[in-house]
Amino acid sequence: MYLDHAATSPLRPEAKAAMEQGFALWANPSSPHAEGRKARAALEDARERIKTALGWQGEVIFTSGASEAAALALERADARARLVSAVEHDCILQAAPEAERLPVGGDGAVDLAVLQEAVERERPLVAVQQINSETGNAQAIEQLYEIVSGAGGLLLSDCAQAAGKVTILPCDMAIVSAHKFGGPIGIGALLVEDYAMLKPSGGQERGYRRGTENLPGVLGMAEALEASSDPYVASDILEPLDQLARECRALGGTWLSDSLSDPTPYIRAIAMPNMSATAQVMRFDMAGMSVSQGSACSSGTMKTSRVLEAMQVEPEVAANTIRVSFGWNTTKAEVERFAEVWLDLART
Repeated sequence: MYLDHAATSPLRPEAKAAMEQGFALWANPSSPHAEGRKARAALEDARERIKTALGWQGEVIFTSGASEAAALALERADARARLVSAVEHDCILQAAPEAERLPVGGDGAVDLAVLQEAVERERPLVAVQQINSETGNAQAIEQLYEIVSGAGGLLLSDCAQAAGKVTILPCDMAIVSAHKFGGPIGIGALLVEDYAMLKPSGGQERGYRRGTENLPGVLGMAEALEASSDPYVASDILEPLDQLARECRALGGTWLSDSLSDPTPYIRAIAMPNMSATAQVMRFDMAGMSVSQGSACSSGTMKTSRVLEAMQVEPEVAANTIRVSFGWNTTKAEVERFAEVWLDLART
């Protein structure tokens, strides 16, 4: 049973079929011959479909995923400085290791007063996730955008956990990754309001990204977005979590959503009162369930989450916190089974 959809959502059948069409159009979209022109037409059609599905009015630059999109934005944005929130994904921090960190409160929200002061010093690129991949907390992107744009800066929103699930909120640039919403692995995009916000590097994608486009991946991504529903997961499927939250509190555990400024229903961080997160991951695995300790990109280290540290979560709570996340094919029976196993472990 897969309960780590924030890491990788299973491939939608519609996306798989679209990828097969892409393999049938096996040609370089930059080639001038007939087969290349067919591939280019399919690529541009998919680009427009993706823009429509995401409600994006600007440009779309295809990348190999969120990490490349983050690096492209942070390295080539036309801005004087870089500011990133303290709870950003590792790919953001690695792409801008010298960037100033914006603190968050115990509710996971960026400190708006600190941001206001910081952006007034210089015209920066500010990177803030729309939805945090470890806690599920949603940032006040519209307020952040107003503050940043008012100071002449640019807002980069990591929307990897938002695209295909909720509306992408106003920003100058947005990061999306197809495998988070049932598309193929190895394809993503940097959405840019205007190409002028980036310094070109030459190559493909209007000169803003080098490398032949992944046509099968692009077609699968477009199809997966169009297959996404509203809501992403029906509320009745997640109903067992309400009872689990009550029992978690009663047993002395921590239901992190209680303290978040704006929790999403699709990602939950839960601390068990008597078992480390490392042990829980193994015990759930033995029970046939895949959960994670923090972000999947850093959980292999089995260290205490720096996101929870930035939120000043008590060390003993942070050490016992796992992440579960739900996707387009999650069933109510699976959620019920997770709750049952969690309670069995907590009462051990």
